[in-house]
Amino acid sequence: MRNFTYFLVLLITVISTSCSKDSTDLNNSTYDADPEDLDANGLPRLVFKVKLPEIPNGDTYTIELDRWDIPSTNTNPIKTTANLQAAIDWAHEEGYSQVILPKGEFLVGEDVNDIYQGGIDIHSNTEFIFSEGAVLSIDTNNKWNYCVLRLNGDNIIVRDGTIKGERDTHIYTPRTNDGKTAHDEGHGICVWSNNNVLVKNMKLHNLTGDGSLVLESNDVTFTDNTIYNNRRQGISVVGGVRVEITNNEIHHIKGTSPQFGVDIEGAGREDKDILIQNNYFHHNTGGDIVNASGRNVYILDNIMEQGDGSKYVDGPIVSWHKTHNIIARNTITMVDGSVNGRLGYIQYSSGGDKGHNRATYVHDNVMNSCGMYMYDSSDADVRRNKFLGYFLAFSDFENAILIDNLVTYSEKHTNLRFCWSYRFKNVTGSASGNYLGDNLEEIPLSETKPHTLQCVLDGW
Repeated sequence: MRNFTYFLVLLITVISTSCSKDSTDLNNSTYDADPEDLDANGLPRLVFKVKLPEIPNGDTYTIELDRWDIPSTNTNPIKTTANLQAAIDWAHEEGYSQVILPKGEFLVGEDVNDIYQGGIDIHSNTEFIFSEGAVLSIDTNNKWNYCVLRLNGDNIIVRDGTIKGERDTHIYTPRTNDGKTAHDEGHGICVWSNNNVLVKNMKLHNLTGDGSLVLESNDVTFTDNTIYNNRRQGISVVGGVRVEITNNEIHHIKGTSPQFGVDIEGAGREDKDILIQNNYFHHNTGGDIVNASGRNVYILDNIMEQGDGSKYVDGPIVSWHKTHNIIARNTITMVDGSVNGRLGYIQYSSGGDKGHNRATYVHDNVMNSCGMYMYDSSDADVRRNKFLGYFLAFSDFENAILIDNLVTYSEKHTNLRFCWSYRFKNVTGSASGNYLGDNLEEIPLSETKPHTLQCVLDGW
């Protein structure tokens, strides 16, 4: 029996929670963006680089199914788990740096305790490669938690395969301490206290929780993956420093809250230096990206579509007060509203102190049939966005800078057009070059005198 003491401590911790780049910039070893160091478009430069795994030179081992007596036909999970793990352990002990899983569907699952179903562990300094047609799936179980693949160390690559959960056959047994049945911690790949990890060209789907959970890890990269049909999240970052999520398709996340494509929610842990770029998000029930705790988070060049037949709960991009966000060049399309209305971006506020120790940058985004709203906070730099068919709004906000934005009327609010374009209540800052349709809109923001529209006070 493997030693699970360490990861069970982590597991209990998780349960307690809710759950154009330039090469010079990327090679800079500084990991805090300087708000005074802006590029030609007025955005803070991207000055961190996520470190990729450095796999030692070594031999490649293709797992010998006959030698290890490993079933590859979606049968006998107990035998498959034990023998597949034995082969991986042996390869690690023999110094193989590449381990290849042959074609087949490998059904795993080990009864560890009342709340956790074990899967397969991958060791440090290993590139774990799925052959074409190789699938790792977990057996039907009634556990709150599982990891189909758990990364056990540093410098690990996982690529080119499929990891499949069992959400459709899972047995949602009530938890003994509180009777709850969320069972939302079943993960495809668990990145727990790891350094230098790359997950590439994987399909992660049908999990009772997340495609992947990143917990207190550094230098983690997800690229070219398809993550879909999971109940809780595509990727959860619960304590991550230098995390890159690029060129993925994340879609159809639905089942149990929060139901986002990417959720940054450290719950007291450090989330910092995160790049989310060139991803395609669609049909995600909670929303696409939520940043509850991250500092220096870049959300760039993504496509986010609500998708026909899909409903948002919160909306495409959501951030919380005092997080650090650079939101630029995204294309966001909504079909109808969420609980927040048709807002492509909303910043929630915890109330109280409006101080914000770094500005939120919202530049060059196109929001189709949606707008943005920030409230009870301070410091926003909003430029060259197109809000097509909804409003740009601020309430109880200090130092809003609005430059060269375009808002167009919504056909659904023809009687309230004046207040359904630029909406302000108790807002200071400055504005220039903003348009309402074809007309230049004079917005009388001042650095000293708060501005409020009378129609907002009147409830229009």
